[in-house]
Order: sequence, then structure tokens, then C-alpha cells
Amino acid sequence: MTTPLFDPSIITAGSSLIAVIVIAAALLRAWQGWLDLKRHELERAPEDKRPDHGLALGTARIEMADLKERIRKLEAIASGVEL
Repeated sequence: MTTPLFDPSIITAGSSLIAVIVIAAALLRAWQGWLDLKRHELERAPEDKRPDHGLALGTARIEMADLKERIRKLEAIASGVEL
């Protein structure tokens, strides 16, 4: 006896695969829409509300100077020099 071409397990597997593809496409479209929304919000934000990358650079420089000072103090302590 031969198996029919439209076996119920093949139909179930095929329809499940199609459902996964449709859901993935819908989620991708929603993700792209959310990214577009956030991009428009950033473009419309006033200048004073936009993130300042220069502030992060200044903070990093201060932290680096602080770490250098701590290293200098630890080296002085290790060599027995009083500050």
C-alpha cells in the first residue's frame, strides 16, 4: 500500500512552517516600525534633550585621570614614600 501524497502529518508540518514564516515576517515589520518611530523621536527632540556624546568623553577623561592618580599613590605606598 502506498502512502497518500497529502498525508495529514505533511499538511500539518507545511502549515506550521507557513505560520512561522508569517509570524516572523510580521514581527520583523513591527520591529522596523518601532525603530523608525524611535528614529523620528530622536530627530524631533529639541537640541537640549538629545544625548551628548561629548559628555561621555569628558567623563571618561576624568575617570582616567582619577585612575592614574590612584596608581601613582599606590606606587608611592609600595616604594615606602609618604605623600
